Amino acid sequence: MEGLRAENAGVDAAGASAEEKYRALAYDTALSTLVAVAVYVVVKVSVDGIRQWRARIPVLIVGSGPVGLAAALVAVRSGKVLKLTLLEERYRAALLCRPQQIALDPRSVNFLLGLGVDFDNMEGCWHNEHFFTRIGVFQEYLLSILEQKKHKVDVRVQLGTKFSEDYLRRIPHNEWPRVIVVADGSCGDSCSVLGISSDFSVESCHAYGANATIERPDQRQVPTPEIRAHSLYFDLSAYGVEALREHRTPPTKPGFHLKIYGTFRNRYMALICPASDTKMVRFLRHTANAAVMKNIFHQSFNAYKTDIEPRLSDVTLHHMQCSRRLFEIQLSHRRISAAYIEGDNVAVTVEGEAARVLNFDTGEHASSWACDSLVHFVAFHLVRLRVLSHACHACHPGCGVNLGMRGLESMGTFIYRTATAVDRNDVLEALSAKMQHSRQVAETFRQTGLTESIYE
Repeated sequence: MEGLRAENAGVDAAGASAEEKYRALAYDTALSTLVAVAVYVVVKVSVDGIRQWRARIPVLIVGSGPVGLAAALVAVRSGKVLKLTLLEERYRAALLCRPQQIALDPRSVNFLLGLGVDFDNMEGCWHNEHFFTRIGVFQEYLLSILEQKKHKVDVRVQLGTKFSEDYLRRIPHNEWPRVIVVADGSCGDSCSVLGISSDFSVESCHAYGANATIERPDQRQVPTPEIRAHSLYFDLSAYGVEALREHRTPPTKPGFHLKIYGTFRNRYMALICPASDTKMVRFLRHTANAAVMKNIFHQSFNAYKTDIEPRLSDVTLHHMQCSRRLFEIQLSHRRISAAYIEGDNVAVTVEGEAARVLNFDTGEHASSWACDSLVHFVAFHLVRLRVLSHACHACHPGCGVNLGMRGLESMGTFIYRTATAVDRNDVLEALSAKMQHSRQVAETFRQTGLTESIYE
């Protein structure tokens, strides 16, 4: 009996010892697995961090207008560019001698300050936190900043070179850019070269407007602050329009808004009113008498011009051209503003007026005045913009350089995400975010852009 008990005790002791060994083995295995996982995670994070830190990609920017040059500075500042190529069809002289004026609002000024732009070293003037300068001066300054970056990035500025299928064929396959930024303006054809759809969405800004220009070769070509006037009404009784009764209960934003801008030599005017169905607005939208709008701009200019510039007289009135009537202000934007070229692993984004165009000059772009027929052509036939390429150097309706800068606010993140992408899905996600931001920029301008640029 005692022998049996001793035998059972031995068996129990052996079982306990085996159980302890099993537990110890399980513990060691779990600990080893945990350590292995931790080491893997640390190594992977370190490797990914090193890969992201070292990631550099070639970038091609088409167009060296204000938006294209600013996009180049954003790309360099991202720290993820191996080689930057800036392509421009025009030569340097034609690019830098453009005399039209641009107006940078406070948000664009802050954005450009972050890119290293020193406005104290640029010819121009300040007014109400806006900076006014000539487009040629602005482009020359941005080009000089870009050239100073050559010691950090391989920057190649190719002026007098057109972006075309032939140009792409000449690029060795191993030197193709990973990112292409199309910023060649509303009349460029780079998107068609890349096979990007030319479909545009045309949406109303719920306002009516008209533009005018005054060319006076004897006046100075220097940056000049803009002039704004609000709540304007016009006596059209001479044309059979009695509107005084409508003024007793003015709407939320009563009357018309006027902006006078540009240099003394190239003076521009924008007249705008919120969409309404008043008798005056109906008359100005449908009148066949071109003298009506010309008289309105004539009297408005003489009433609100600066004291040091000459008045418009009946003798000098021939220097002014203007819209024949009020037209509906519309914003057109590309349905597809970003694309992925599958076989070549290239991400494309469309910026500036190549992505979105306003059929009304708000005074925030270096545009020449757009004649009434072209304004309406662009509004309703924008999908055929490349047909207008022959006229773009003379007439260039623009939605503003400030709107172009808004689109670039997501450019740095887009280039970083593309450069550090692990696979195709990462690139597609970056493109999707960029296109979503582009749509948001267009919608925000459609809702509040005219308020910021003219109404206030």
